[in-house]
Amino acid sequence: MRVYIPATFSTLRGLNESGVITARSGYGFAVTPALLDFYTEGDEEEIAHAAFQDAAEASIRLLAVGDEEQFPYRRVVVSADIDEKHITFQPENGESVVKLTPAHINLVDIAAIHIDVEASEADTKAAIAVIDESDLGEEDAELIVGDAQDNFMAWYDPEELPFLVELL
Repeated sequence: MRVYIPATFSTLRGLNESGVITARSGYGFAVTPALLDFYTEGDEEEIAHAAFQDAAEASIRLLAVGDEEQFPYRRVVVSADIDEKHITFQPENGESVVKLTPAHINLVDIAAIHIDVEASEADTKAAIAVIDESDLGEEDAELIVGDAQDNFMAWYDPEELPFLVELL
């Protein structure tokens, strides 16, 4: 099953060094039965994009913690293919939320790496500042986070990871 793991650039550096990424608190996002039930229309690709967007928003929350030094305003999402026996659906936490057991994903299971482009940094920075208010339903904050979510995230093949870490 394709799972979207929210991350930061620091996470990618660790992945490059160890060959393993750990999903924060063991959570990821995927096309789950609850997400399929939530959407009455749309094909699987559109529904998968919704799960991806949830992971991208979770990356904003990770950036809000403030421990990303190199790229503090770039969202990162890692797409991985994980055996369903390691996945537990968590609809009480959100339609697309899954718990991964174990929470460690090997580099060989990663399908793609997605990173905000430089032009997105201002919107992501603004979203970081209001992510808590957005979570509480404050409309202006939700719009600001939505602006960041509308930005393009570049796609990279996992084989490009060493070059990303060195050259980006």
